[in-house]
Amino acid sequence: MLSIAGVIGAGIFVGSGTAISQAGPAVLLSFLAAGTLVVLVMRMLGEMASANPDSGSFSVYASRAIGRWAGFSIGWLYWWFWVLVIPVEATAAAIILNAWMPGVPLWVFALLVTLALTITNLFSVKNYGEFEFWFALLKVVAIIAFIGVGVLAFVGFFGPDHAGAGNLVNHGGFMPNGVGSVIAAILTTMFMFMGTEIVTIAAAESAHPAEQIRKATKSVIWRISIFYVGSIFFVVCLVPWTSPALVKDGSFLAALNVLGIPGAQLLVSVVVLVSVSSCLNSALYTASRMAFSLSVRGDGPKLLAKVARTGTPIPAVLASTIVGFLAVIANYVMPEKAFSMLLATSGAVALLVYFVIAVSQLMTRRQINASGVKPPVLMWGYPYLTWAVIIFIPVVLIYMGFFSTLKVELAATAVLAVCVVAAGVYIQRRFGQHAEDSGGVGTPAHHPGHAEADAAAGRRVNAPVGPDGEYEDMALDDEGFPPSA
Repeated sequence: MLSIAGVIGAGIFVGSGTAISQAGPAVLLSFLAAGTLVVLVMRMLGEMASANPDSGSFSVYASRAIGRWAGFSIGWLYWWFWVLVIPVEATAAAIILNAWMPGVPLWVFALLVTLALTITNLFSVKNYGEFEFWFALLKVVAIIAFIGVGVLAFVGFFGPDHAGAGNLVNHGGFMPNGVGSVIAAILTTMFMFMGTEIVTIAAAESAHPAEQIRKATKSVIWRISIFYVGSIFFVVCLVPWTSPALVKDGSFLAALNVLGIPGAQLLVSVVVLVSVSSCLNSALYTASRMAFSLSVRGDGPKLLAKVARTGTPIPAVLASTIVGFLAVIANYVMPEKAFSMLLATSGAVALLVYFVIAVSQLMTRRQINASGVKPPVLMWGYPYLTWAVIIFIPVVLIYMGFFSTLKVELAATAVLAVCVVAAGVYIQRRFGQHAEDSGGVGTPAHHPGHAEADAAAGRRVNAPVGPDGEYEDMALDDEGFPPSA
């Protein structure tokens, strides 16, 4: 269920309307293209994660495959991305709550939602998992129900005006705005999939990480096909792509309003509130685990490497939350253009993450082949599909820079990336490569550890992978730090 939660964000319920208005019915091709890229990236990440589960995920793999500077850079960029997600999702939740209780200021709701989810993240991965389970269940039920309504409309249950797929071609054809609009919509849809990789971070704290990662990466195909492509197909069948309601109300609400579904506004608002809360919950969890992993490796403040008896990296959670709180406050006190520029710095991080994952997998597979150990997940069509991803992403970035409306986001991300990479290169030259990075496949990994084992072991962390694929206990020092910190 956690892997499903990572795929379904508020973007599918609301933001997909913007993509449809860009590309028309051909947005289905955009979702297929973006979904294919994510499937390939998840397969590559799954290969590395099942061989070496680690809460640092692709940051650790990049450090070992490319160099310490790469792991440092992509890790902190990824942390920054999720920290900036906090004010965005907190504000989205606050807007919905404010509509129900207009007497309470937006900023109060934003801070209360953030505070509530921070508290859940201070305990253990079990709390995070339980919240995400129920969040995911509601999102899945909502999408399945929507698809069910779409099927009924398609076969004529709501009358002949809503039956069939006429809207796919009736308003200027299937691709009314040309191929360029489909490419532009790919950029919009691609960011909706950000979060699928969280399962490889959370799985590192489970009892059977390799098995959990194998299941998640193998199921990502049907999850994307059903939840994204399937639901969007019915949206474009029901709502003309030229309808202003797609952008104004969001794709799902626009479709339900066309059918005259009573209470559609409330239903969609509840689902969107759950979705943004889920995303905010994931942002707090993911940012803290990445900060913890970086600090354990000496690429962050040593304080953030400390863990509680439950295995939770409380300092990392609090540090990420504090920055998130500041960003929430900044959203209300900074000029709109200034805050928008702040958000723009994370605009292309997803593509950079995918690119680094592909390069890391290309190099790590050689170590896997040399070791003779076959991980539970292997990338398809290696090295050809890996190279296809490596080539495709720079092409998309070039398109962003010259032909899309995302030039500001690309430029802001580029400036931030250059600064972070420069810091990473300096650190590698100053302190050298991590000792464990030379170990290759099977090198012990550091992560908080799953809650049950930590509670039973007292002040211990699960880290090295044993011969049976289970995690062995690694004792912490007297201050609660892993020995390498």
